[in-house]
Amino acid sequence: MDATLARWVTSPEALPALERAASFADPMSLQAASAMRREWDPAQAAAALTQVTLRRQAAAKFGERAGALFFTPDGLQQATRSGVAAWRAARFAAAGVRAVVDVGCGIGADALAFADAGLDVVGVEADAATAVLAQANLAGRGRVVHALAEDVVAGLLGPGVAVFVDPSRRTPRGRSWRIEDLSPSWDFALGLLRGRFGCVKAAPGLDRAALPGDCEAVWVADSGDLVELSLWPGGRGRAAVLLPGADRLDVGDAPPAPVAPPGAFVYEPDPAVIRSGGVDTLARRLDAWRLAPGIAYLSADALVATPFARAFAVADTLPFDERTLRAWVREQRVGVLEIKTRGLDVDPAVLRKRLKPSGPASATLILTPTPQGAQALVVRRVG
Repeated sequence: MDATLARWVTSPEALPALERAASFADPMSLQAASAMRREWDPAQAAAALTQVTLRRQAAAKFGERAGALFFTPDGLQQATRSGVAAWRAARFAAAGVRAVVDVGCGIGADALAFADAGLDVVGVEADAATAVLAQANLAGRGRVVHALAEDVVAGLLGPGVAVFVDPSRRTPRGRSWRIEDLSPSWDFALGLLRGRFGCVKAAPGLDRAALPGDCEAVWVADSGDLVELSLWPGGRGRAAVLLPGADRLDVGDAPPAPVAPPGAFVYEPDPAVIRSGGVDTLARRLDAWRLAPGIAYLSADALVATPFARAFAVADTLPFDERTLRAWVREQRVGVLEIKTRGLDVDPAVLRKRLKPSGPASATLILTPTPQGAQALVVRRVG
């Protein structure tokens, strides 16, 4: 989509086309395209149908609000989930921030959250069409500057103005996780944090060796999905934050957890806890141990309620042997079988098929190394 088409699709003139596109069960079908082209030119018809399709996909990130927003495919993919953006905006507001520059604002997901939190917001977006859509999404509650961040940001960051940077991870080859492919550059983004309040959003899989020593690193999970790493100046250390409850685990210098055979319970830490390096910190809280060195599964003999891990009661322990497991599945008449594994070269989907589950019962197996070798733990969720 070019900027001209973006201006059309966000204008009142396009409302009838968007409403017509929304009437199709499958807006990307040939039938929908043919019907739309009888009333609008092909580019406009395609733009309206694409917007409706993207809005339906966006409901998972934006809820009911998605139906009034404008997207590009790349913009939707990179856009922050609404709950995560609201958490970040609340942290800005709690710090006393009143104005923020959103660098690499995309379609405006974070800018909207800043506006919702009562902050004055200016977005900066390098892509012309995306900038038009972001301005429409802000609906007069902020402005968007179409420019390269390197060219304009210095002039926008006046005294007391905070900054949020979400570097693009798109290249001509597609999405990239390489730090050298970020735009604006990693060094430029981190440089904007010096001497001011702000945040840089990064991919949660970023190598911890690349993290600056003068920033707090927070891995954020939303409803069990690890979604981002955010860097905040003026602090140190690492943390995991779990949304929607905003539970926070500060990762301290906990000693390595001991290793021992499975106890009565097994904990599976949240992905944000694992990625932040917080498994040993969590083990200390739970009076738990690891089942094997470097494996994130924890075990304990007493159940401790925690938002930072899923807990399972251990009902039985079996050797990790396919024939033994197939016989167990048959004897227990297990038809619905969940297989979880860490530290073993196992494809759960392939193994599940080979175990031939059939019957009315359901079960969960955790496959893991232990001091006694690889084992299959028969477990049930608790707490």
